[in-house]
Amino acid sequence: MSSDFEAYEQDFGTVTAEVTNKIGRIPKLSGEEKTQLVLNVDKQLEEVRELLEQMDLEVREIPVQSRAMYNSRLKSYKQEVEKLEKDFQKRSRIAYSDEVRNELLGDDASSSESQRAHLLDNTERLERSSRRLEAGYQIAVETEQVGQEILSNLHTDREKIQRARERLRETDANLGKSSRILTGMLRRIIQNRVLLFVLGAFIVLTIILAIYFNLRGH
Repeated sequence: MSSDFEAYEQDFGTVTAEVTNKIGRIPKLSGEEKTQLVLNVDKQLEEVRELLEQMDLEVREIPVQSRAMYNSRLKSYKQEVEKLEKDFQKRSRIAYSDEVRNELLGDDASSSESQRAHLLDNTERLERSSRRLEAGYQIAVETEQVGQEILSNLHTDREKIQRARERLRETDANLGKSSRILTGMLRRIIQNRVLLFVLGAFIVLTIILAIYFNLRGH
Protein backbone atom coordinates (compact mmCIF):
# COMPACT_ATOMS: atom_id res chain seq x y z
CA MET A 1 0.00 0.00 0.00
CA SER A 2 2.82 2.43 0.81
CA SER A 3 4.15 2.03 -2.76
CA ASP A 4 0.79 3.25 -4.12
CA PHE A 5 0.92 6.20 -1.76
CA GLU A 6 4.41 7.09 -2.93
CA ALA A 7 3.30 6.87 -6.59
CA TYR A 8 0.49 9.35 -5.90
CA GLU A 9 3.04 11.40 -3.98
CA GLN A 10 5.29 11.67 -7.03
CA ASP A 11 2.36 12.70 -9.24
CA PHE A 12 1.42 15.28 -6.61
CA GLY A 13 4.91 16.77 -6.64
CA THR A 14 4.97 16.98 -10.45
CA VAL A 15 1.56 18.62 -10.76
CA THR A 16 2.06 21.10 -7.89
CA ALA A 17 5.39 22.18 -9.41
CA GLU A 18 3.64 22.87 -12.71
CA VAL A 19 0.84 24.73 -10.93
CA THR A 20 3.32 26.88 -8.99
CA ASN A 21 5.12 27.81 -12.20
CA LYS A 22 1.88 28.68 -14.03
CA ILE A 23 0.51 30.73 -11.11
CA GLY A 24 3.69 32.82 -11.22
CA ARG A 25 3.11 33.49 -14.93
CA ILE A 26 -0.50 34.69 -14.59
CA PRO A 27 0.24 38.39 -13.81
CA LYS A 28 2.62 38.60 -16.78
CA LEU A 29 0.03 37.56 -19.36
CA SER A 30 -3.03 39.27 -20.77
CA GLY A 31 -6.15 38.62 -22.78
CA GLU A 32 -7.04 35.14 -24.04
CA GLU A 33 -3.65 33.70 -23.08
CA LYS A 34 -4.19 34.69 -19.44
CA THR A 35 -7.74 33.30 -19.45
CA GLN A 36 -6.58 29.94 -20.82
CA LEU A 37 -3.79 29.74 -18.25
CA VAL A 38 -6.20 30.46 -15.39
CA LEU A 39 -8.56 27.74 -16.62
CA ASN A 40 -5.65 25.32 -16.97
CA VAL A 41 -4.43 26.03 -13.43
CA ASP A 42 -7.94 25.56 -12.06
CA LYS A 43 -8.15 22.17 -13.81
CA GLN A 44 -4.78 21.08 -12.43
CA LEU A 45 -5.77 22.16 -8.93
CA GLU A 46 -8.78 19.87 -9.23
CA GLU A 47 -6.41 17.07 -10.25
CA VAL A 48 -4.29 17.82 -7.17
CA ARG A 49 -7.38 17.55 -4.94
CA GLU A 50 -8.17 14.15 -6.46
CA LEU A 51 -4.61 12.99 -5.75
CA LEU A 52 -5.03 14.07 -2.12
CA GLU A 53 -8.22 12.03 -1.90
CA GLN A 54 -6.44 8.98 -3.32
CA MET A 55 -3.57 9.39 -0.85
CA ASP A 56 -6.08 9.73 1.98
CA LEU A 57 -7.69 6.43 0.97
CA GLU A 58 -4.27 4.73 0.78
CA VAL A 59 -3.31 5.96 4.25
CA ARG A 60 -6.40 4.30 5.72
CA GLU A 61 -5.18 0.93 4.38
CA ILE A 62 -1.66 1.28 5.85
CA PRO A 63 -0.95 -0.64 9.11
CA VAL A 64 -1.57 1.40 12.25
CA GLN A 65 2.08 1.33 13.37
CA SER A 66 3.17 3.12 10.16
CA ARG A 67 0.10 5.29 9.60
CA ALA A 68 1.22 8.28 11.70
CA MET A 69 4.13 9.10 9.40
CA TYR A 70 1.94 9.05 6.26
CA ASN A 71 -0.80 11.07 7.97
CA SER A 72 1.77 13.72 8.80
CA ARG A 73 2.98 13.88 5.20
CA LEU A 74 -0.59 14.03 3.89
CA LYS A 75 -1.37 16.90 6.27
CA SER A 76 1.60 18.90 4.96
CA TYR A 77 0.47 18.29 1.36
CA LYS A 78 -3.03 19.55 2.17
CA GLN A 79 -1.53 22.70 3.69
CA GLU A 80 0.58 23.18 0.57
CA VAL A 81 -2.50 22.91 -1.66
CA GLU A 82 -4.36 25.44 0.48
CA LYS A 83 -1.50 27.89 0.01
CA LEU A 84 -1.45 27.25 -3.75
CA GLU A 85 -5.20 27.90 -3.97
CA LYS A 86 -4.92 31.13 -1.99
CA ASP A 87 -1.97 32.27 -4.12
CA PHE A 88 -3.90 31.39 -7.29
CA GLN A 89 -6.95 33.35 -6.17
CA LYS A 90 -4.83 36.33 -5.14
CA ARG A 91 -2.83 36.46 -8.36
CA SER A 92 -5.95 35.94 -10.47
CA ARG A 93 -7.65 38.89 -8.74
CA ILE A 94 -4.54 41.06 -9.09
CA ALA A 95 -4.15 40.09 -12.73
CA TYR A 96 -7.80 40.92 -13.41
CA SER A 97 -7.65 44.28 -11.60
CA ASP A 98 -4.40 45.16 -13.40
CA GLU A 99 -5.91 44.29 -16.75
CA VAL A 100 -8.94 46.48 -16.09
CA ARG A 101 -6.75 49.32 -14.87
CA ASN A 102 -4.49 49.08 -17.89
CA GLU A 103 -7.48 49.31 -20.16
CA LEU A 104 -8.58 52.47 -18.32
CA LEU A 105 -5.18 54.13 -17.87
CA GLY A 106 -3.25 52.82 -20.86
CA ASP A 107 0.56 52.92 -20.87
CA ASP A 108 0.76 54.94 -17.62
CA ALA A 109 0.16 51.75 -15.65
CA SER A 110 2.95 49.73 -17.28
CA SER A 111 5.62 50.73 -14.77
CA SER A 112 3.31 49.94 -11.86
CA GLU A 113 2.56 46.53 -13.35
CA SER A 114 6.27 45.86 -13.72
CA GLN A 115 6.83 46.76 -10.08
CA ARG A 116 3.93 44.57 -9.01
CA ALA A 117 5.26 41.65 -11.06
CA HIS A 118 8.67 42.10 -9.46
CA LEU A 119 7.05 42.14 -6.03
CA LEU A 120 5.08 38.99 -6.82
CA ASP A 121 8.27 37.26 -7.99
CA ASN A 122 9.94 38.12 -4.69
CA THR A 123 6.88 36.89 -2.81
CA GLU A 124 6.95 33.65 -4.77
CA ARG A 125 10.62 33.13 -3.91
CA LEU A 126 9.84 33.67 -0.23
CA GLU A 127 6.96 31.21 -0.40
CA ARG A 128 9.14 28.60 -2.11
CA SER A 129 11.77 29.06 0.60
CA SER A 130 9.06 28.73 3.24
CA ARG A 131 7.79 25.52 1.64
CA ARG A 132 11.31 24.10 1.56
CA LEU A 133 11.73 24.92 5.24
CA GLU A 134 8.41 23.28 6.03
CA ALA A 135 9.39 20.22 4.01
CA GLY A 136 12.68 20.04 5.92
CA TYR A 137 10.83 20.34 9.21
CA GLN A 138 8.41 17.64 8.09
CA ILE A 139 11.28 15.30 7.24
CA ALA A 140 12.81 15.99 10.67
CA VAL A 141 9.48 15.15 12.35
CA GLU A 142 9.15 11.94 10.34
CA THR A 143 12.74 10.99 11.18
CA GLU A 144 12.03 11.56 14.87
CA GLN A 145 8.92 9.38 14.67
CA VAL A 146 10.87 6.60 12.96
CA GLY A 147 13.59 6.92 15.61
CA GLN A 148 11.01 6.62 18.38
CA GLU A 149 9.57 3.51 16.75
CA ILE A 150 13.05 1.98 16.48
CA LEU A 151 13.77 2.78 20.14
CA SER A 152 10.46 1.23 21.14
CA ASN A 153 11.26 -1.92 19.14
CA LEU A 154 14.74 -2.09 20.68
CA HIS A 155 13.25 -1.76 24.16
CA THR A 156 10.83 -4.59 23.42
CA ASP A 157 13.65 -6.78 22.05
CA ARG A 158 15.75 -6.02 25.14
CA GLU A 159 12.94 -7.16 27.42
CA LYS A 160 12.59 -10.38 25.40
CA ILE A 161 16.34 -11.04 25.66
CA GLN A 162 16.28 -10.42 29.42
CA ARG A 163 13.38 -12.84 29.87
CA ALA A 164 15.17 -15.46 27.77
CA ARG A 165 18.33 -14.95 29.86
CA GLU A 166 16.35 -15.43 33.08
CA ARG A 167 14.80 -18.62 31.73
CA LEU A 168 18.29 -19.83 30.75
CA ARG A 169 19.55 -19.17 34.29
CA GLU A 170 16.61 -21.11 35.74
CA THR A 171 17.25 -23.99 33.34
CA ASP A 172 20.95 -24.00 34.26
CA ALA A 173 20.08 -24.05 37.97
CA ASN A 174 17.65 -26.92 37.43
CA LEU A 175 20.29 -28.85 35.47
CA GLY A 176 22.81 -28.33 38.30
CA LYS A 177 20.30 -29.56 40.84
CA SER A 178 19.47 -32.60 38.67
CA SER A 179 23.20 -33.33 38.27
CA ARG A 180 23.71 -33.30 42.05
CA ILE A 181 20.76 -35.62 42.56
CA LEU A 182 22.04 -38.07 39.94
CA THR A 183 25.53 -37.98 41.47
CA GLY A 184 24.08 -38.82 44.89
CA MET A 185 22.02 -41.66 43.45
CA LEU A 186 25.07 -43.08 41.66
CA ARG A 187 27.10 -42.89 44.88
CA ARG A 188 24.42 -44.80 46.79
CA ILE A 189 24.22 -47.42 44.04
CA ILE A 190 28.00 -47.95 44.25
CA GLN A 191 27.81 -48.18 48.05
CA ASN A 192 25.00 -50.72 47.85
CA ARG A 193 26.95 -52.81 45.35
CA VAL A 194 30.02 -52.76 47.62
CA LEU A 195 27.90 -53.84 50.58
CA LEU A 196 26.33 -56.62 48.52
CA PHE A 197 29.78 -57.77 47.43
CA VAL A 198 31.06 -57.80 51.04
CA LEU A 199 27.93 -59.56 52.24
CA GLY A 200 28.19 -62.15 49.46
CA ALA A 201 31.87 -62.73 50.26
CA PHE A 202 31.02 -63.14 53.94
CA ILE A 203 28.28 -65.67 53.13
CA VAL A 204 30.54 -67.64 50.82
CA LEU A 205 33.29 -67.66 53.43
CA THR A 206 30.83 -68.82 56.08
CA ILE A 207 29.63 -71.66 53.84
CA ILE A 208 33.21 -72.72 53.11
CA LEU A 209 34.12 -72.72 56.80
CA ALA A 210 30.99 -74.67 57.66
CA ILE A 211 31.81 -77.32 55.05
CA TYR A 212 35.41 -77.46 56.25
CA PHE A 213 34.54 -77.97 59.91
CA ASN A 214 31.87 -80.49 58.96
CA LEU A 215 34.32 -82.58 56.95
CA ARG A 216 36.93 -82.33 59.62
CA GLY A 217 34.56 -83.63 62.27
CA HIS A 218 33.98 -86.85 60.31
